[in-house]
Amino acid sequence: CVLCGRTDDCPEKYGEKRTYVAYNLTFHYYCLLMSSGIWQRGEEDEGVDGFLIADIRKEVNRAAKLKCNICKKKGASIGCVAPKCRRSYHFPCGIQRECIFQFMEDFRSYCWEHRPVQKFSDKVSRGTSQCTICLDSVEQLPMYTVLKSPCCKNAWFHRDCLQYQALSAGIFFFRCSVCNNKDKFQKEMLRMGIHIPEKDASWELEENAYQDLLQRYQHCDVKRCFCKKGRDYNEPDSKWEIKRCQCCGSRGTHLACSAMKSWEQNWECLECRSILGKSGNYSKQKKRSLATSEKTDGTTCFLEEPSPKCPRQSPGSQRNFLLQSPKVMHQNNLSPCSHREHPASNRLTMSLSPLMSDRNCSLRKKHLKQQRMEVSNILKELKLQVNTKTTRVNINAENIWNSALKGFRQRNFSPTNTIEIQFTNSKNRSNIDTSASKHSFFQLLMLHLQNSSLFEGSSTKNLSLDLQALEENLYFEAGKMIAISLVHGGPSPCFFSKTLFNCLVYGPENVKPVLEDVVDVDVAQMIKMIKYANSLPSLQSAIDDCYEFLAAAGCLRPITSLCDKNILVNDILIHHVIKRIISPLESFRQGLKTLGVLEKMQMHPDAFASILCHKPGRLSAETICNLFTIHSSSAVNKPEGADFWIHYLQDVESGESVVTLEDILFFTTGSNSIPPIGFDPEPTIDFSQRSYPIGNRLLNCLKLPITETYEQFKNKMEFTIRNTLRVERE
Repeated sequence: CVLCGRTDDCPEKYGEKRTYVAYNLTFHYYCLLMSSGIWQRGEEDEGVDGFLIADIRKEVNRAAKLKCNICKKKGASIGCVAPKCRRSYHFPCGIQRECIFQFMEDFRSYCWEHRPVQKFSDKVSRGTSQCTICLDSVEQLPMYTVLKSPCCKNAWFHRDCLQYQALSAGIFFFRCSVCNNKDKFQKEMLRMGIHIPEKDASWELEENAYQDLLQRYQHCDVKRCFCKKGRDYNEPDSKWEIKRCQCCGSRGTHLACSAMKSWEQNWECLECRSILGKSGNYSKQKKRSLATSEKTDGTTCFLEEPSPKCPRQSPGSQRNFLLQSPKVMHQNNLSPCSHREHPASNRLTMSLSPLMSDRNCSLRKKHLKQQRMEVSNILKELKLQVNTKTTRVNINAENIWNSALKGFRQRNFSPTNTIEIQFTNSKNRSNIDTSASKHSFFQLLMLHLQNSSLFEGSSTKNLSLDLQALEENLYFEAGKMIAISLVHGGPSPCFFSKTLFNCLVYGPENVKPVLEDVVDVDVAQMIKMIKYANSLPSLQSAIDDCYEFLAAAGCLRPITSLCDKNILVNDILIHHVIKRIISPLESFRQGLKTLGVLEKMQMHPDAFASILCHKPGRLSAETICNLFTIHSSSAVNKPEGADFWIHYLQDVESGESVVTLEDILFFTTGSNSIPPIGFDPEPTIDFSQRSYPIGNRLLNCLKLPITETYEQFKNKMEFTIRNTLRVERE
């Protein structure tokens, strides 16, 4: 080096060693940068990063006349900036003598006598601590080799550790490894002579460093592959698309090879299935992407399988409610199935009292029901924004997400317009929009979102981190779709975790996640090792095992006692569950602001939690009975028809029928569940002289036949509903 005279090539200590053969110059970059008699007078592309060659030669000549106060040799180009101090030295000599070089502003240098020091209050404890970078012990003393964090009370570092971390992280990622503070921390470290290069982090500059993460597993691993083009063949949006194991992602199958009809169905490989089976978490029941069929006594019903936790009652079981004699009021000068507001006297009144042994469960269900009624009124208020102008959305049920995304992003789409759904891939589907089409669309859309890569978790879900989805603004679109579904009469997602819901309502800074929110098995195991460590050595061992993860997450902290593990566990949970997905969360929140839904969620959190965090309860005969308003024309006066209807609902609920309550609701309205906002128009029942029941889904009207006996009524109901839904399904 023409300035310090050394041949050492140590970029970490002296900067890059550069040689310019044309000018016969070799120097360390830091020696040039810190020299007192030279400035960058040129542009960035002139000379050496703005240092002109002529100026460099002048500085070399100036330094040749100055003797180093440390090694006593010529070439001391750096001088102390303290007033009246005349010490000069080489850059390497200054490092050895513990001088301070400030890599900022005017690039000042201070000798060992005038160098800046950190000030410590008398309250700061003296003794040994742990460097939060290398985890070795460090003396808590105002020394050159030891630095204290300006933003954390008990964070101490070795100077060399900080310098190596700064060179690796660069100005964009260098921050306090305990609290993640950046501005205050960097300002103090620059003052104390830590060089923070203006470059990206070293791990970001490595070529193809993340290439492996971009490779998706594409191979069919089932025992017998039916694809003629081989196990590696993958054709998106077809039966030969490869579906990966939802647990490990390292095994795959063609949809056709595992008899899957839809991409939304989950699939586990044999290894993961055996693990889940041993842990008791595996259920052979598969999730359905559509309302699916359930066979009872050889008949087919268009309905999802019942939850294993709520099985149907066996035939002959106790009735779920008692009834009193209904009173049916005649209605004059009113057409059947009219959906105008009816007088209260025309509503069939029934007193239905559940037979429940557990009072607490009854009160809880009653409270949940009240909250859902409150949500219904709130959503009806929001629906007043929707005008009569219609926007048609063409939907392909086999590719529900892309077609919905395309429809919602079209130029003429507005959330305040009435939405018409046109299914384009069904030959039997009418060209006229029906409420059934809209119900089916929103139901499929919510099911797709639940199983999409935007969310992670089993029964309750948090947002996941999908960088491609974030770049394509899909989190915003998902929030927007959920808001539109709620206001336009669709179902609610029902799969939000409490943590996700609280982040949306109260803000992520006010939420404390729990271990159950962590889906990543390795991270969950790491947290458990720390959480359940019963001694300081075992805790330290657990921290050593996951040092790289903690360093990358900014969760490293000094551990002096066993109780410190609780703070560390909380830091890890906040980073992994909340901070890691803060960008997707904000985008999702913006989407939920559509039609004012998020604002109402924040005003009525308990009410909205009942529909976003809880699945709707199974339909009961009482619910169906209260849902429908019964009317009869002036020509028909058959109160016993209402008795047959109630008796039939009892039989269906107790399992003495081949159809279900959900089938009856779907036959009438096109939806097998009651949407949070309710039905518009409200469902009605009309008794008249006809051979079989008819479901008018435009008016949500169920037209029932008048029969002489209950058996005739029941047979006609089951024959019509069962066969109608079977034909629709086919």
